[in-house]
Amino acid sequence: MNVSASPDRTEIVLCSAADVAPGTALKVEEAGLELAVFNVDGTFYVTDDQCTHGPGSLSEGFLDGDIVECNFHQGQFNVRTGAVVMPPCIDPVKTYPAFLRGGKVIIAI
Repeated sequence: MNVSASPDRTEIVLCSAADVAPGTALKVEEAGLELAVFNVDGTFYVTDDQCTHGPGSLSEGFLDGDIVECNFHQGQFNVRTGAVVMPPCIDPVKTYPAFLRGGKVIIAI
């Protein structure tokens, strides 16, 4: 497990930046979380992988810019904010602050 903790936050190393080509996503299971790591023009965004509407995996969806379309029912989310862009989704998807350090994608929770 790639986890380090400080008094105010826990950092989790998810993957190498090179593992996620621009315009793609990668599913990562780390520290009990199932996450989708998105590369939008070299900027990395991380959300829960599970769609909030059904059994779809967002990392297996279609990424167009900063919008991901669920592979199960074609609902859409903004990967930057987690906001619903297109129904049938109603609830936003959880996002995590992501950053790069030493070529690794890391989230702070």
